[in-house]
Amino acid sequence: MPAFLVFDAPRRAMPPRHLADLDEAGRTAAVTELGLPAFRAKQLANHYFARLVADPHQMTDLPAAARDRVAEALFPRLLEPVREVECDAGETRKVLWRAVDGTTFESVLMRYPQRNTVCISSQAGCGMACPFCATGQGGLTRNLSTAEIVEQVRAAAVTMRDLGGRLSNIVFMGMGEPLANYQRVLAAVRRITAAPPNGFGISTRSVTVSTVGLAPAIRRLADERLGVTLAVSLHAPDDELRDTLVPVNNRWKISEVLDAARYYADATGRRVSIEYALIRDVNDQPWRADLLGRKLHGALGPLAHVNVIPLNPTPGSEWDASPKAVEREFVRRVRARGVSCTVRDTRGREIAAACGQLAAQA
Repeated sequence: MPAFLVFDAPRRAMPPRHLADLDEAGRTAAVTELGLPAFRAKQLANHYFARLVADPHQMTDLPAAARDRVAEALFPRLLEPVREVECDAGETRKVLWRAVDGTTFESVLMRYPQRNTVCISSQAGCGMACPFCATGQGGLTRNLSTAEIVEQVRAAAVTMRDLGGRLSNIVFMGMGEPLANYQRVLAAVRRITAAPPNGFGISTRSVTVSTVGLAPAIRRLADERLGVTLAVSLHAPDDELRDTLVPVNNRWKISEVLDAARYYADATGRRVSIEYALIRDVNDQPWRADLLGRKLHGALGPLAHVNVIPLNPTPGSEWDASPKAVEREFVRRVRARGVSCTVRDTRGREIAAACGQLAAQA
């Protein structure tokens, strides 16, 4: 079996247990194991998810004699920010994180007039091997734990609070294929969307989970009935080209991916976002725009929305974004087939923080 069809991350020791790894029952069990009354579990969760506090020594309603034990057992330091860079007049911030085992990955916080979005990683690296993506070319190091994913969200929420705002949107579009780390991503989504004290209370409609098209996992996610937005990275309307651009297409062809996307849309009532990185002279031909529109109209109808993404440059790549005139014609042709289509507002190119550029270089 080709390496890119093996979705399990390399076997490496996962980080120590953290409060954010645990559901409500797990937190209660962990607290009682420490010899504390069960109500302390809710207290700790309220500090973490509602007040964004991750240091028990700052939890003044926790007995002083218990703080060291709680810190060691439930609040190990998981991530350290190695480097933070900004662009767009400070509106876009990228953080390079280092985990306790030395693994590195990145997240990006983007501030807009009407929303504040953090793009988070679900894996360190990526095993999908898409040739136009810096993350995919770097290969997969390991899956992130639930808490490592959640901590990216908490850190962004703290930053927004300190800036006088509020984190409103979460997109699983950073490093990795989220559905290849299914159980931990699912648990993280539950922590993100649950109301305090069990989560951050962010609306499921404001959470987007991206995938290159792991069809069975898309159906499985649909059956969870979470109602998060599904984003499918399609990048080509024909199997011949997509086999090259998105190698997982060798396992699940476009028809299977779109059937799964339709299942998701029907199960959740949510429109599916189709991501399409537009690459000069590779996938931007008028006939491919027509074919994309026809296939999406047939498979999803009004439940499809195409996000055209001007290709972002990556080191060593000979590929480039399509000219603006070609981009406009591509969008026009997709819309002419009755499919909603817009061009994504690209942020963070100058700091290698845009789509496909994350490489976690220290």
